[in-house]
Amino acid sequence: MSSLSVTEQRYIEKVLNMGTGYVLDFSDASFGAFFKRHGVEIHGNKYLTYGTSKAKKMRAFWEQEADGLVARVLSEMLDNYEAQCQLGERETDLISLGKGREIIARLSGRPIESNTTTGDGFLKREFDIPNIQKLPVDLAVSGIIQDRLKEAQSCLSAGAHLSVIFQCGSVLEAVLLGAAQREPQKFNQAPASPKQNGKVKQFHEWTLSEFINVAHDTGLLKPDVLKFSHGLRDFRNYIHPYQQMASGFKPDEHTAKVCFQVLKAALADVAGDR
Repeated sequence: MSSLSVTEQRYIEKVLNMGTGYVLDFSDASFGAFFKRHGVEIHGNKYLTYGTSKAKKMRAFWEQEADGLVARVLSEMLDNYEAQCQLGERETDLISLGKGREIIARLSGRPIESNTTTGDGFLKREFDIPNIQKLPVDLAVSGIIQDRLKEAQSCLSAGAHLSVIFQCGSVLEAVLLGAAQREPQKFNQAPASPKQNGKVKQFHEWTLSEFINVAHDTGLLKPDVLKFSHGLRDFRNYIHPYQQMASGFKPDEHTAKVCFQVLKAALADVAGDR
């Protein structure tokens, strides 16, 4: 049982937007996959104490589990929240976010780290696009990737913000697929590898989200890239007009620049340039 106090729970619930029964923008599937990376079957009977909504399962989780596990889960949850805020998808509640970080620090027994409430340390850094030949893709594909990177830069200059996001998402997915094909055993045996009927799915069936999680599991992507690349993945889904309509959000120049920054950092990770 965690030592979260009632007051602390209120801060966490506010920043994770749990008042409506949801937890951030997680679907049932992505919620289950998120917890599976931490060795938790969140949709199991164990966490049905208060009901079947994601928020109720979350409350049952932190009521039953130890401080260390709860701290790790909440830390990554807040990383996701920060990424959404930095990408312009929601307004940042700095008070609740800062208090949430303090709560996580207490649960984990570690001092709070600097620069954790804004992500500015990552977003203000300069990342260079690495030599394409250092990426784990075939020669024929490397030419296409080079062209898409140039097109993304042109779209950014022209104000075609959605086009930038689509190009960034496609390049990231291609590079991570290439990495998986180059080291299939490492990707297939990672804890986050997606499974169906007890077997790891074929790489062509993986989603971008799954590639990102497994690439982080294998040490290919650093935690800061993991944090922001899921935001890029979410926006890439706007390639479906109804998805964008449902969100009611229109990416702007800031969003496009952040997505391009995330892609450059991810490519630098994969190429070994960081």
